[in-house]
Amino acid sequence: MKAIVCKTYGPPENLALEEIDDPVAAENEAVVQVYSASLNFPDGLQIQGKYQFQPPMPFTPGSEVGGIITSVGENIQNFAVGDRVMATPGIGGLAEQVAVKADGLRKIPHSMDFKTAAGFAMIYTTSYYALKQRAQLQPGETLLVLGASGGVGLAAVELGKLMGAKVIAAASSNEKLEFVNRLNPDALLNYADGKLKERVKELTGGTGADVIYDPVGGDLFDQSCRCINWNGRLLVVGFASGRIPEYKANLALLKGSSMVGVFLGRFRKEEPAEYEKNFAELLEMYDAGKLKPIITESFAITDFVDAFNVFTERKVMGKVTLELKKE
Repeated sequence: MKAIVCKTYGPPENLALEEIDDPVAAENEAVVQVYSASLNFPDGLQIQGKYQFQPPMPFTPGSEVGGIITSVGENIQNFAVGDRVMATPGIGGLAEQVAVKADGLRKIPHSMDFKTAAGFAMIYTTSYYALKQRAQLQPGETLLVLGASGGVGLAAVELGKLMGAKVIAAASSNEKLEFVNRLNPDALLNYADGKLKERVKELTGGTGADVIYDPVGGDLFDQSCRCINWNGRLLVVGFASGRIPEYKANLALLKGSSMVGVFLGRFRKEEPAEYEKNFAELLEMYDAGKLKPIITESFAITDFVDAFNVFTERKVMGKVTLELKKE
């Protein structure tokens, strides 16, 4: 089968599309024929050797796919050959086939295509966990979403609105804000001029945001600490800016605020029942037409360098997928 293979850390140009052996399902796995695979920001970090979890070389990146089960291990229950699924293998997804453990498989609604399936799991489960469990977001509170045009940012805007919050969608350009505006946030904020703190204060009557969703880090995190409301929660989701910031504890003392980490993988391991409940609720929202994932760019598998560079060049808006097989 064809697969994208990483043999040396570096830019996407270092990757190669190669023929490798087909996967064989272990007793608790199913093999999925990949129709569509999603790219996520951590994939770009992983191929550069900059992610907190690095697989041994060589490896095939790709953490979520949509496709059809072609074989199952002897201990697999509730799934069968021919099932249409979204799958989160963790690694190996940018290939024509991938072996996935049972807990990484979800049957998809008939209304969901494979592109949507490939881009659903990580962004929605991350953002829902962040807002529901970590921030305990309440109706009427003000939610500031940084990096709002990216995958997790869009999901946070969408879910924040559904949860009854006043949502301020923030991004680094007017083009990105125009894109986010299709989700009808309550306010838009361009932070390219470095005045995030001042603009948030203007939009909130001087109080600041109750919850700040930050997948960017760096300077934006620093400013967020200064425009958060009393009893506010600053969600640490990621560091897309490239700089891991330092937290000034005196600001937490003065504002009565909390810095709250959002690590989906650990949540899934430590609280599997709550994770499954969240996932079921998200699929119910999708089936009811309340969630509408936005896939903005799809590339052929042979154009994987261009697909990765959407992330490396900070151009991403919505979700990016690689297409391996037509439905």
